[in-house]
Amino acid sequence: MSDILPRLAEALADRYRIERELGAGGMATVYMAEDLKHDRKVALKVLRPELAAVLGAERFVQEIKTTANLQHPHILPLFDSGEADGFLYYVMPYIDGETLRDKLDRETQFGIDEAARITTEVADALDYAHRQGVIHRDIKPENILLHDGRPMVADFGIALAVSAAAGGRMTETGLSLGTPHYMSPEQATAEKEITSRADIYSLGCVLYEMLTGDPPHVGSTAQQIIMKIVTEDAQPVTKLRRSVPPNVTAAVAKAVEKLPADRFSGAQEFSRALADANFRHGGDAAALAAAGAGPWKRIALATWALVLVFAVLAGLALKRPEPAKHVQRFTNPFEDGQVPEYLGGAGFGISRDGTALAYRHRLGTNQILMVRRWDEVEASPVRGTEDAAFPAPSPDGTELAFEQNDEVRVLSLAGGPVRTLMAGWGPVWGADGYIYSSQDSAIFRVPSAGGAAEALTRAAVGEELEVTDILPGGRYALLEVEFSGSQEDETRSLDIGSGEMVPLISGESPQYTPSGHLLYLVDGDVGSTLMAVRFDPGKLELLGTPLPIIENVIHYTVSDDGTLFYSTANRSAFASDQLIWVSRTGEATPVDASWVLDGSGRFGVDVSLSPDGGRLAVREETPFGHDIWIKHLDAGPRSRFTFVEAADAEPVWTPDGRNVTFLSNRGSGWDVWTKPADGTGEAQLLVDIDERIFGAKWSPDGQSLVMQVASESGAHGIATIRPGLDSVPTPLVATSAEERLPALSPDGRWLAYQSNETGSWEVYVRPFPNVEGGRWQASVAGGRGPKWSHGGGELFFTDANDELVAVDVETASGFRAGRPRSLFAIPPDWRSWIDTGLYFDVAPGDERFIAMRRIGASDEAGPWTVLVNNFFEELKSRVPN
Repeated sequence: MSDILPRLAEALADRYRIERELGAGGMATVYMAEDLKHDRKVALKVLRPELAAVLGAERFVQEIKTTANLQHPHILPLFDSGEADGFLYYVMPYIDGETLRDKLDRETQFGIDEAARITTEVADALDYAHRQGVIHRDIKPENILLHDGRPMVADFGIALAVSAAAGGRMTETGLSLGTPHYMSPEQATAEKEITSRADIYSLGCVLYEMLTGDPPHVGSTAQQIIMKIVTEDAQPVTKLRRSVPPNVTAAVAKAVEKLPADRFSGAQEFSRALADANFRHGGDAAALAAAGAGPWKRIALATWALVLVFAVLAGLALKRPEPAKHVQRFTNPFEDGQVPEYLGGAGFGISRDGTALAYRHRLGTNQILMVRRWDEVEASPVRGTEDAAFPAPSPDGTELAFEQNDEVRVLSLAGGPVRTLMAGWGPVWGADGYIYSSQDSAIFRVPSAGGAAEALTRAAVGEELEVTDILPGGRYALLEVEFSGSQEDETRSLDIGSGEMVPLISGESPQYTPSGHLLYLVDGDVGSTLMAVRFDPGKLELLGTPLPIIENVIHYTVSDDGTLFYSTANRSAFASDQLIWVSRTGEATPVDASWVLDGSGRFGVDVSLSPDGGRLAVREETPFGHDIWIKHLDAGPRSRFTFVEAADAEPVWTPDGRNVTFLSNRGSGWDVWTKPADGTGEAQLLVDIDERIFGAKWSPDGQSLVMQVASESGAHGIATIRPGLDSVPTPLVATSAEERLPALSPDGRWLAYQSNETGSWEVYVRPFPNVEGGRWQASVAGGRGPKWSHGGGELFFTDANDELVAVDVETASGFRAGRPRSLFAIPPDWRSWIDTGLYFDVAPGDERFIAMRRIGASDEAGPWTVLVNNFFEELKSRVPN
């Protein structure tokens, strides 16, 4: 170790514990250290003392701050910097891997695809930094770390900070910025103005070495290397490795041009050239012309004659139009037992290359994510995704982002732990290496490899924002804007750098396609209509008239290769919903044969019988919106109960039957409101708390509400509150598991609920309000949605086999539960929900139940999901460019 180590260790002892030296370079010595405050390994880089003496601490620290805000998955972030006892230092994450130099020393040359991939990912980091006004100035294999094969650029902007801090006095240090082999000609000649094209030159040299085993210019001394950089052209890559494709050879040649103006104008242009098989650079034509000189002239002429013949034949072939790709449609492309469980926006997402679909599926009593690869017959479950939603495959298809418990998480499809990135929902994985999501009426992004979340923009009052796509180039995002009033949803663009939003068109779920079209949905009578319009993603301009493409769509997702997958909302497929009375043996009769509800709506626990069994409160989705309706069950009228332009849900009667309590988002969030059951008067706010409320049930004495609530972490628990007396709820059951759907016994002494603490949903009972006085499992083989009998001697719930079961309970002295007995199997056309089982309520007398069933559906009702191959051909013919 260095002689300065004891002094350095003492100077930083309150913040870092230095463990060992990792290496030394031209400007700094690198140590592995322990960050004492955050309990993590870091790389501590200390500038050489002679360099620090010239620079001065204040100027260096001031300049290095400009690089601290760089956040990119291929840029190693800057944790800390400063001065201690004369030492200038900066701190970055410690990456347990190797540098690109280590890998080159071991392998000498890389595979062409691997070299191009590494270059493309580093170029993506350079493009991001250049757009922030930061030039690296020292791109070389030593500064590129490989973490699980992915490059991360280190020391970003450090060279700039040193140069600026030195104020032109670098010659006094005896050091120079940059490494000779990768130094651009303008750096080698000490030009004052260094542009981003210097980084492109250096990256071109790195790619040259990955392909050939050596940098473009080599020599025994630094002076020799610099002389060659300034005076000699680099040998074409194919002279040293014939297998390199022409476009890659041309891209390298353009990147290492001596004049900055002859190089690529930006790092993204370099990346595109590596991916474009047709890319060529000026020297190619000159090389062909040179073939006609010298003693091989006659052979060259013969060769050119053959070339001309083939050119004529090729010209004739080109006159024949290329056969159009055929549009192909497949309905419900899933094996039995593997169909998607949810068809809305949170339900599925396709990979960018169109080869696989990730979707929500019900497996037993749990809901998980599945991946269906189209070249395989069956889908595969993804472990660690219980109760997950919004699946978003990574651009390379190796990882999957999703929302789980109100957090954005990522895992590798090949195996490994689940990583939590940030709070939020609806993740969108951009090609720029960021994952975007919505959170608290704002749009955030975070590097997919992990890091700090960055707020991009916030919604105005009365708006909800959802990010749906990132446009090519990574500068703009597409947003869906939902308004609290009756105004139609709107599609906007978001300038990711400035946060500025620009309205584009009325509609929701926008997505841009490489065919040059903007797709979006507009509401229809049943489902929505998929619309398409030609669109310029750079100028954010609509280039024509929007045209309808597919009707009756619930949700859609489309890949870059033109594979479309969507769910349908055909009226015949949804049919209609009908409330039914169900006996204990499963015999069903309509509550009112003339009352048919819109099958595209959503009901569920939003069904509640009055204490006397004479009236029914139900949340119904109609053209008026999501409102509560009251139905008199003696064949009396059905009347609308709530009228505010907001979503009202989950009605429950007060124990005396005089009021109906319900949830509504008409205020600042989902709060508890109440209103007289006869419909008179205005609704009154009853409970307004910070936690998200998902259901509220009255205690028999009408003094307390028992609620399912979600904490800031997204975990669901059970709490109680006394309206008018308590300002905050009292937790009842709040563990690391999920506790949901509380139900109080008729005497108010026992609390039943469902929990997944064993890995599957089961029904449990605790005493109330002293919930720590005991705990009993009432279910045996799964349990969801518990309801008490009016007599208090039975518990009803749905088991894992989708059967409604009853359990006899004894509560005279403690609590005892009998063995669950099946009442009847729940038919598949009765509405159910993954976490709640059958939606039902128990009628007085405990001899029948009220539930919901779908009517009018048939085998010929129409598809639920559709896969379309070569969809862009249809777009081009119907909405031509």
